[in-house]
Amino acid sequence: MNNDVLTPEDVRELSPLYDAVVLALKQVYDPEIPLNVYDLGLIYELKIDKSRDVYIKMTFTAPNCPMADEVMAEVKHSVELTPGINSCNIELVFEPAWDQSLLSDEARVALGYDPLED
Repeated sequence: MNNDVLTPEDVRELSPLYDAVVLALKQVYDPEIPLNVYDLGLIYELKIDKSRDVYIKMTFTAPNCPMADEVMAEVKHSVELTPGINSCNIELVFEPAWDQSLLSDEARVALGYDPLED
């Protein structure tokens, strides 16, 4: 990952790519919970550098997820299919541990939670 500081022009240029990558992440579903990895709150960090390389820090709802490799491969594939993206590198982390407070409002509604409760 290129660690160059982004200028305001870089940010303006990369902003549509960021939105497109989020859309790509919303196409990848957790195999046990019928929600996408983005709305589940499994994506802790998303960066795009000037070279249009993507860095994602993500987790799973449980450290022993039997489908982790497959889901990570699907995330990588989906992001790399995004027009304008060169590559995607994923770091799998379990700190901080995932919990329900990371769910998006859409995920809370889909799972029957009050979106205003934490």
